[in-house]
Amino acid sequence: MIEQYKTGSHMTVQGTKYYRDLKIIDGQVKGNWWRKEGHRLDAADISDILSAKPDVLVIGTGYAGHMHVPEFLLAAIEGEHIEVIAERTSDATKTFNRLFNQGKDVAGAFHLTC
Repeated sequence: MIEQYKTGSHMTVQGTKYYRDLKIIDGQVKGNWWRKEGHRLDAADISDILSAKPDVLVIGTGYAGHMHVPEFLLAAIEGEHIEVIAERTSDATKTFNRLFNQGKDVAGAFHLTC
């Protein structure tokens, strides 16, 4: 599903290039994703993902991993019976594709820069 991640620049998903952060929910891309606190993930930033209740949420924290995912948020997501994987975006895109190709119900939230 994710065809390319050009470090710090853009992501290509199903033939479309996205130059801003994005989410993938139920196979649909939601571009121009902006977080409440910039480089800190908040539950409100992913409420649509939590409502969709995927089996797995893959979070891309940026090419250098600067987007912070608080431990309490990870615990809250897992408390909703959603497995969560947070890693640098280059690794997160590979993880997302692997799970997607395995037929998992996977959602993604990707910070493309820093």
